[in-house]
Amino acid sequence: MMGIRYMKTAPTTYVLHYSGGKLKQEGPGLSFFYYAPTSVIAAVPLGSVDVPFAFSEVAVDFQAVTIQGQLTYRVADPRKIAGLLDFTVAPNGSYLAEDPMTLSDRLIPVAQVLARAVTQRFALREILTRSETIVTEVLPALRKDPAITLLGIEVLGFSILSLKPTPEMAKALEAEAREALQRRSDDAIYLRRNNAVEQERIIKENELATDIAVEEKKRQVREKQMAADIAIEEQRKELIETRVGNERKDADSRAYALEATLKPLRTMEWKTLMAVAAGGGDPRTMIAVAFRELAENAGKIGELNVSPDLLQSLMKGGKG
Repeated sequence: MMGIRYMKTAPTTYVLHYSGGKLKQEGPGLSFFYYAPTSVIAAVPLGSVDVPFAFSEVAVDFQAVTIQGQLTYRVADPRKIAGLLDFTVAPNGSYLAEDPMTLSDRLIPVAQVLARAVTQRFALREILTRSETIVTEVLPALRKDPAITLLGIEVLGFSILSLKPTPEMAKALEAEAREALQRRSDDAIYLRRNNAVEQERIIKENELATDIAVEEKKRQVREKQMAADIAIEEQRKELIETRVGNERKDADSRAYALEATLKPLRTMEWKTLMAVAAGGGDPRTMIAVAFRELAENAGKIGELNVSPDLLQSLMKGGKG
């Protein structure tokens, strides 16, 4: 029949069929026949949409930073958005207006304004590491933003893929970070050397302590040896004193015996002693005594003649 058409939609498309200015039917994934001259069909996609974005903002220290990420949304209230934007489709399924294609462009500025409020609180160095902070603050704000809720849109996700400074600032930060790493490397080398010196000092101290302990042991050994030598010398001294005492006692004993032996002889005349010593039978001794008496009485003797035969006999007897 002329003007009768058939429409079949996917489950992710919400269809609103108007005829004569009245809503005839609606729902996701509908399949139906309709009369084209009097019908208006709006097809609102219900599937989630990923919208990449990249915009430049300024940190609190007036340094530019480029924020790149992705915004994910879906239409939660198709009747509401169909009443605000034109989602009418032609019989071939193409949209008659550009509102469905510009829907993503309506969301990105809202996200940029909310992200700007966060970046302007931090310096460039801080904001480069605050991607999680931006997501944590921007995502709830997007879900509550009136411009988004009035369209019947639900924001499913907001993620930051990268935060980049300008190339010149990136080089400056890299140089500063490189210098900081170099300083940390130098500090690590210094600490390692200092630790090595400290360990060497500990080793030297241990060696000195060991040497001192060894010398102390040697000193104790020498003291013990010296004490042993002193004890030996003391014993030797006592032995010598004992020996000397014994020898003195022995000498005293011999002297006493000699004294006792000589005591009777002290009262005897020398003539008697000579006679006793000679045994009374030696003529030479008798002649010697006679010559001694002659010598003692030389002043009384006028003349003394000694014959040669007597002297010769005496001399022969002495040789014999």
